[in-house]
Amino acid sequence: MSAVSDRLPTFPWDKLTPYKATAAAHPDGIVDLSVGTPVDPVPELIQKALVAAADSPGYPTVWGTPELRDAITGWVERRLGARDVTHRHVLPIVGSKELVAWLPTQLGLGPGDRVAYPRLAYPTYEVGARLARAAYEVYDDPTELDPEGLKLLWLNSPSNPTGKVLPKAELTRIVAWAREHGVLLFSDECYLELGWEADPVSVLHPDVNGGSYEGIVAVHSLSKRSNLAGYRAAFLAGDPAVLAPLLEIRKHGGMMTSAPTQAAVIAALGDDDHVRVQRERYAARRTLLREALLAHGFRIEHSEASLYLWATRGESCWDTVSHLAERGILVAPGDFYGPAGAEYVRVALTATDERVAAAVRRL
Repeated sequence: MSAVSDRLPTFPWDKLTPYKATAAAHPDGIVDLSVGTPVDPVPELIQKALVAAADSPGYPTVWGTPELRDAITGWVERRLGARDVTHRHVLPIVGSKELVAWLPTQLGLGPGDRVAYPRLAYPTYEVGARLARAAYEVYDDPTELDPEGLKLLWLNSPSNPTGKVLPKAELTRIVAWAREHGVLLFSDECYLELGWEADPVSVLHPDVNGGSYEGIVAVHSLSKRSNLAGYRAAFLAGDPAVLAPLLEIRKHGGMMTSAPTQAAVIAALGDDDHVRVQRERYAARRTLLREALLAHGFRIEHSEASLYLWATRGESCWDTVSHLAERGILVAPGDFYGPAGAEYVRVALTATDERVAAAVRRL
């Protein structure tokens, strides 16, 4: 076991424990803006769909029910502007983190292969490469990477942690480069429906991919847009030549989304109203926190989309974490996402209105 665990970095969130204790000691309680876990209720129509499917004694299938695949293909075409999406173009997954962590292994990558991801990025991209014993590296512009041995290229737009959005022209250029060099491109688009000052575009849009899904796969999650983090519900959409082998591997591994969760996903993808309501909640919290942070002396960069504000006071991120913890506010240090985040903190919008109001008063 240690041979595997020794490949992995220290779990970053454990480092926040003493700061969390400081924040929790505040007389008015902690305001936790660190992890970014949803706190609002699961929409009622989704809960009802889950309950209605609760009597599910048999094994679910890895590929999901035909109704689930219909729901995914319909949403991908309606929301992302994709065209000619069939069941072969989609694959349900058990939450997106599981996919990110195990994708290099499932692709058969190993020593001598390279995985690349943004300089500031979700730590699990690196973890996935480490688990497969593949090499990993970061980039500012992926088209400046050496394509030799580069087997997996991660995009992330909108970005976690920065909220940066890649414009359509930039996505088009990167997709063309990846195809030219035979590099498999996975685009993590889990925050795509949470654009504030920009309108995020998917790599599945025909203006980006020229009407072909060759060599590209998009990753989408219902955790944030539908408050389903506890359900572990996500899916892939893109190149059937990539998804078909993944489906076979995941069948052998028993990576099945539970039948009640599949029913809940069908309901969630078929309803746009609850997404609008949740967006409005986050938009209101974003406005309040952004103004309070700016008034407190922070500078906010990017943050045009996603569930976070990427903020700095021009000091060590841990000094900022400590400063805010003394005021009962817990945030994520920027170096969790790479050395380039050493002077930033990530401030999540995922707290109740009451807790956000408390943070604003303290700031």
